Amino acid sequence: MTKKISGKKALGAAAIGSAAIAAALLYASKRKDKKAKPPVPPSGEPPETD
Repeated sequence: MTKKISGKKALGAAAIGSAAIAAALLYASKRKDKKAKPPVPPSGEPPETD
């Protein structure tokens, strides 16, 4: 008792699936870019430490 997904439904499901994958990849790459940048002092000068 399996039903076959036909034409428009299959295209719709494929479009939704590929959009979800694209969104996940974009989200993951943005998180990676944020994590890679070291914090920069606001004045641009190196911070003074003891």
